[in-house]
Amino acid sequence: MPKEIVIDSEYITLGQLLKEIGVIDTGGMAKWFLSEHEVVVNDELEGRRGKKLYNNDQITIPTVGTFKIVTEP
Repeated sequence: MPKEIVIDSEYITLGQLLKEIGVIDTGGMAKWFLSEHEVVVNDELEGRRGKKLYNNDQITIPTVGTFKIVTEP
């Protein structure tokens, strides 16, 4: 069961998500993290920290867990 990440905007970037879930401390670490770890967005390998994540997108980081984006109504 993926952990739900609730956002109050249309989207969140992958870099912002990594910071939100506590994988990285600063946004500047996103590029490094993505070069060293696999991140899968909707069953596709993703390496762009600026990738926009929308409602119902599913993100899997093998060493961390699975997350689902949910927008506030």
